[in-house]
Amino acid sequence: MVDNGEEKLLAMARHIAKTMGRNESMADDILQIFSNFDARFSLDKLSDKPDELDPRAPTALQRSLKSLDRRISQYLAADHPIWADSADSSAFLDSIDELLGIIRDWAPMARDKSVASYLARADDLMQQAMFRVDQEFRSLMDRGGESFELTRHFRNGESTGDFCFDSEEDEEGAEGILGDGDGIQIPVAQPVTDYNILIDALPSGTINDLHEIAKRMVAAGFEKECSHAYSSCRREFLEESLSRLGLQKLSIDEVQKMQWQDLEEEIERWMKAITLSLRILFPSERRLCERVFVGLSTTADLSFMEVCRGSTIQLLNFADAVAIGSRAPERLFKILDMFETLRDLMPEFDSVFSDQYCLLLRNEAITIWKRLGGTIKGIFMELENLIRRDPAKTPVPGGGLHPITRYVMNYLRAACKSRQTLEQVFDEPALPSERAAASSSLSVQMEWIMELLESNLEAKSKIYKDLSLSSVFLMNNGRYIVQKVKDSDLGSVLGDDWIRKHSVKNRQYLGNYLKSSWSKVVGALKMDSGTLAPTVMKEKLQSFNMQFEEICQTQSTWVIFENQLREETRISVAKILLPAYQKFIGRYQSLPELAKRTDRYLKYTAEEMEARINELFEGGNSGSGRR
Repeated sequence: MVDNGEEKLLAMARHIAKTMGRNESMADDILQIFSNFDARFSLDKLSDKPDELDPRAPTALQRSLKSLDRRISQYLAADHPIWADSADSSAFLDSIDELLGIIRDWAPMARDKSVASYLARADDLMQQAMFRVDQEFRSLMDRGGESFELTRHFRNGESTGDFCFDSEEDEEGAEGILGDGDGIQIPVAQPVTDYNILIDALPSGTINDLHEIAKRMVAAGFEKECSHAYSSCRREFLEESLSRLGLQKLSIDEVQKMQWQDLEEEIERWMKAITLSLRILFPSERRLCERVFVGLSTTADLSFMEVCRGSTIQLLNFADAVAIGSRAPERLFKILDMFETLRDLMPEFDSVFSDQYCLLLRNEAITIWKRLGGTIKGIFMELENLIRRDPAKTPVPGGGLHPITRYVMNYLRAACKSRQTLEQVFDEPALPSERAAASSSLSVQMEWIMELLESNLEAKSKIYKDLSLSSVFLMNNGRYIVQKVKDSDLGSVLGDDWIRKHSVKNRQYLGNYLKSSWSKVVGALKMDSGTLAPTVMKEKLQSFNMQFEEICQTQSTWVIFENQLREETRISVAKILLPAYQKFIGRYQSLPELAKRTDRYLKYTAEEMEARINELFEGGNSGSGRR
C-alpha cells in the first residue's frame, strides 16, 4: 500500500513526465529515468494507466466520469453560444480533453465488464459533447462570415489593405452581404477583374476557434462530421458567389436547347466565373481550409474537396454540355474561347486540386478540356460537310464571287487567328469517339478544306454554258482565295508553296478565258502572206466587228470583283487584240481602192477599241463586291 506522501510524490513524477514529454514515448523514457534514479519510482508505481487487477480502478473511473459529466452537461444545457465567452469555451475544451484522455487511457482495460460499461457512458457523453461543438462550429462560421471583409493579398501573403468591390445589387461595400429572403445573411464574393488577390472570408480569431474545435472533433473520431459541418457552410458561399456572377445552374438538356445567341452570353459568363473560381475563390478556400485544419492535412483536403466539388462540377458540366452539343461551324470561335480558358487554367487545377481527394475533379477537367478539342475537330468536319453539300444549281450572275467562297475563306481567316490553339488541337491524339486521324496537323486539315472548296467551285463553274464565263468565275474565286490566304495567318499554315501553286493556277484560268473568248476574234484578223482582195479584207473586218461587238456587249455585264485582276484581264485582252487589229487596219488602208474614201466597215480606231475593252467586266455590281 502506497502512503499518501509517496502517492503525492509519484503523482508529481508522473506530472513532470507528461509535461516534459512531447509524446507518450518521450514521457515513458522520462519515467524510466526516474525509475533508474530511485527505487521508489518503479515503473509499476509510476504508471498512471489503470490496472484491471486494481479493485479501485472502476471507482476512480466512476469519479472522473461523474465530475466530467457534471461539468460538460452545464455547457450542453446552455441556451447561449459557448464561444460567446472565451472562458467558457476554454473550460469546455479542457473538459473534452480530459474526457478524451480517460477514453484513451482506459480503452486497454475494456475487457473488464465494469470498465466497459463506464467507457460506454464516456462514449455517450463524448457523443453529446461532439453534437454541441458541431453546433458551435457552424455558429462560429456563420457569425464569422457575417462580419468578414474581403482583403487584398498578394500571393506571398502580404496584405495591402482593403479591397472594395462594386455591386449593382447592394451598397454594402466590401462586406458583400446578400439576404436569401429568409432573414439569413450569406456572404458572397463580389465580381472582380484583379485575380492577384486572396479572400479572407473569416476573421483570424474565428479561424483559431474553429481550429481548436476541429482538433477535438478529429481526435474524438468525428473527422467526417467536422468536415461536413465546415464544407456545408463554405459550399453555400461558393454557390452564392457563382450565382452573383450571373452563372445559372443549367442541365445538359437545358444548355443544348438554348438559342445560340443566349448560349454565347452564358459562355461569356462561364469564362469569367471559372477564371475567378480557379484564381481567387478556390485558392482562398484552400488557404482557409489549411488554416482551420492546420496539422490535420487529411481533414483539410477532404473538407476542401467537399467545399469546391459542387461548384466545380457545375462549371465543368456546363462546358461538357457545350462540348457534346451542336457542332455547327458558327460555334467554333466560342468553343475555342472555352478551350483556351480551360487550357490556361490547367496550372491552377493542378495546384489547387493537388491532393488525392481532388484527383477526380482534376482528371474530369482534363477530360472535358480534351473533349472541347474533339468538338473543335468535329466542327471542322461539319464545315467539310457544309462545303460538300452546297449545291451547284444556280450560277452566280456575271461569274462573280460565290457566297461559299466568301464564307469559307473569311471563316478560315478568322479561325487562324487562333492558330496556336488550333495547332495544339490538331496535334493532340483524338479521343476514341473522334475521327481516327490523330496524325492530322492543322496544315493538312486546312489543305483538305481548301481542296474541297476548289472541287466545289470547279463543279459550280461547269453550270455556266459559256466557257469564257466559267473561266471568269474561276478567276474571281481563285483570286479571292489566294488573296485571303496571303493576307492572314492562313498563309503561314498553308505555306508559300501552296500560294505559288495556286497563283499559277489562277494564271491558267486567265489563259483559258483569253483562249475561249478572243482566239476566234483574233483569228478573224489573220491574213495570208500574199495580198488579199479588197472584198476579202472587207469580209474579215465585218466579221471581226460583229464578234467584237457581241463580246463587248456580253462581257460588259460580267464582273471581276478585284480592281487589279480586272485591269490585268483588260490589259491581257488588249495585248493580244490591239496589235493584230492595228496590223490588219494597216494592211486594209494600204489598199488604194479602200484608202480613197471613208469606209463604213472601219468602225474603230485603236484608241476607240481600247476604250471598249476598258468597259468590260463592270456589270452585275450586286453581289460582286469584295468583303
